Amino acid sequence: MSADDPGRRRRAGDDAVTPDLLERLVCPATRSPLRFDASNNELVSNQARLAYPIRDGVPVLLIEYARPLD
Repeated sequence: MSADDPGRRRRAGDDAVTPDLLERLVCPATRSPLRFDASNNELVSNQARLAYPIRDGVPVLLIEYARPLD
């Protein structure tokens, strides 16, 4: 199956976080940049050690929904 195949299974965040969007988003706790972790479908703040989920293609940048990183 190719990437252009309409039958290809897609994760919710595949198109949610474009490089342009990622450039504008910051961690709500620290105002530091975020990085996209495609394997977990999360936005990660290295400075805050938090991972924010992406649900139904929408980044949830609420501290209370963030997962602490080990």
